[in-house]
Amino acid sequence: MGEMEEVDVDHITADIPSQKCPLVCESASHSCVDRENNPLTGPVFKNPVCKVYRFQTVDSKWMLVREQMEECTLSFSIPKQLLSLYIQEDMNRVQDLRELGELSPHWDNLRKEVMTRYGGTISSYQETLADLDKITGRSFKPSCCKAQKSLEFIPINLHTQRMRVTCPIKTDAFYDIVTVGAPAAHFQGFKFGGLQRLLSRYEAEKKSFSTAYQCIYYSPEHTAKAQEVLSTMSLLQPLITSLADQLLQAAQEHSSTGLKNVLKNLSDKTELFVHTLKDELVKSALLALHAAQPGYVSKNQKQTPAQAGQHQGHIHQCSDQNQSPVQGLPGHSPAQSVTESTHQDSIPHHKEYDEEEWDRVWANVAKCLNCVIAMVDKLQEEDNTRQEPIPDQQLADVITSHNPGAWREQLCPLVTRLKDCVMEVAEKARKAMTFVLLQEAACSIPQGFLLQQRRDVVFSQAMAALVCGFVMRLYAGIEDSRFLRQLHLVGLVAQFESLLSTYSEEIGMLEDMEVGISDLQRVVFKITEAKTDELSDLQPLVCGRRDHFTVEVPLPRLVFQTLPGEIKEGKPLQVFPVLFNVGINEQQTIAERFGDISLQERINQRNFEILEAYFKSLSEKVPLECLPCFQTQTDIKELLETLGQNVVTKKRKNVEILWIAGTICRRLNGIRFTSCKSAKDRTSMSVTLEQCALLRDEHQLSKDFFIRALDCMRREGCRIENVQKNIRCRKYAFNMLQLMAFPKCYRPPEGTYGKVDS
Repeated sequence: MGEMEEVDVDHITADIPSQKCPLVCESASHSCVDRENNPLTGPVFKNPVCKVYRFQTVDSKWMLVREQMEECTLSFSIPKQLLSLYIQEDMNRVQDLRELGELSPHWDNLRKEVMTRYGGTISSYQETLADLDKITGRSFKPSCCKAQKSLEFIPINLHTQRMRVTCPIKTDAFYDIVTVGAPAAHFQGFKFGGLQRLLSRYEAEKKSFSTAYQCIYYSPEHTAKAQEVLSTMSLLQPLITSLADQLLQAAQEHSSTGLKNVLKNLSDKTELFVHTLKDELVKSALLALHAAQPGYVSKNQKQTPAQAGQHQGHIHQCSDQNQSPVQGLPGHSPAQSVTESTHQDSIPHHKEYDEEEWDRVWANVAKCLNCVIAMVDKLQEEDNTRQEPIPDQQLADVITSHNPGAWREQLCPLVTRLKDCVMEVAEKARKAMTFVLLQEAACSIPQGFLLQQRRDVVFSQAMAALVCGFVMRLYAGIEDSRFLRQLHLVGLVAQFESLLSTYSEEIGMLEDMEVGISDLQRVVFKITEAKTDELSDLQPLVCGRRDHFTVEVPLPRLVFQTLPGEIKEGKPLQVFPVLFNVGINEQQTIAERFGDISLQERINQRNFEILEAYFKSLSEKVPLECLPCFQTQTDIKELLETLGQNVVTKKRKNVEILWIAGTICRRLNGIRFTSCKSAKDRTSMSVTLEQCALLRDEHQLSKDFFIRALDCMRREGCRIENVQKNIRCRKYAFNMLQLMAFPKCYRPPEGTYGKVDS
């Protein structure tokens, strides 16, 4: 786990006997580390390991190949930032629950239990964060620590690898790949499967949980909508308040242009605010919240506050997004009650609350905005006709005072009223959505909380790898205008290659990985200008909450100034994660002959569709001539067709799926990742195979040298050094029986393998 010294090629290869692998160069004039000429490698990449080879081309000339493997500081910094955000989000949720106000005894007890569960999660995360803060000098988690509790949020064996090729027939080229252990909750284990299976089973059982806890069942779509509304409110309310103050400042300065510009922005944001609140979920949740407070009467009967808590068991299913979580709302189909025959007409209504009140409340915001707009129009009209008599106003019902005076004095009451209405509405909406999430959390005890923790762990590992890959790809393409255009117009594809089997525990790992990679769709990137050029100011920063994260990647000022305007202005940059899996070991042989490989088939088919959709979007916005040029001129459409055929073909260990997907990713300027359980053994076979295939296809590596080059990389290259770093032993963790089940091109050379603890 200690840091490795930077060393040159001579030192690395000095102790390698030449008879072992004569293709490894004894010396080279090439610098081992790009860092000397590239200030962008220092902030996140460190501890390079370098190997240089000399291979023969088909025309008997020689190419020089350099491998460089590095650790990534983001292995620890990204999970630590995520843990802080998880803690803050859960603490905010607890505070929102406290501020719901007085609830009936039943709901109050549920609130206390939910707050206790959140408290447990917060305490656990704080303890983990404290443990991570004590760790210094580490940049990666070795495979032997994959099940360690204090390191469960850290990705396993995360490394970057670059192959640089110098040859007579073309300019220097380099090929990047990120290797990382499959994002999975190893500490929690896989006895009952992984996230994909656990979440499906949990959602099916949640309705019965809601019956047991006597709470309303909300579908995942409704809870996601509630989180979206909360997030939108938290962003828009302070923004509207700030814009309203700016409007008054422009009025104070008597700036007609300033008034016009600020008013346009204020109007847009307020309309978005109102649009968000018009969702039926907000109205129905407010009704449910009032019903949960002491002192309400049901629709068809009166009851005392003491009786109120007895009717909180009306459990309403909301599996359709168009259904209202509370029965009887006008214009919406009544939700089917689990106890339909008993409680069909017992829908709770507060004695001082009716269904139209919410419509009136949010409509007041629109009316207040109209008043502000009308007043600004009046002031600007007066300014344009200073000496002329003021004509009769058509807005007398809105504006009651036409007395001349300072602009700010006339605007201030209307702006204040708008701010007050926005605050009132936001507070009501926040409480309503918090109540939805309270019910979702109450139905989740304890399974939902445990699953959320597992999902947090897996996502943390996946996101650390993604940010590492994005930063590596950005640094490599920072001077490529065509790549930068693609980045801000469409985004990048991030292709994860997995070699996990669909048998035993690795099924659970793959189920975890599938959800973790899919959750990366919630991540966007922004490029910012660093405060200084110090390394500490060039570290990526994460902000947001579980439903949406933004990663800010700072660049030095001189580099930042060269970027396209859209990127400099902070446009969110999208990443499209895709996962393809093909098991290659002896466990996969068992799964294919006696087990079930439907999980792998479904993953490959689904992610092929995502990749195909990405290419369609890309081809509509970016000319395909802007994509990288390769010697193999196979059309990308043709490659996609071939990949589509392979993912539906019943063929054992069809590794062509991985090869074609990787080729498409490189052709699309994407980010390449390769994973197995620990990114150590099977991953090493895949990476070296891909590198030699690139040398053959792109740089005319002699066919007679292909196997020799492959064996040389596996015997003496960076990947055997990766094994040494992880387990202090220079042998891949295979035995002869296992290797008999491997596709031939994934088998290491004699003397490099032996069964060891991985």
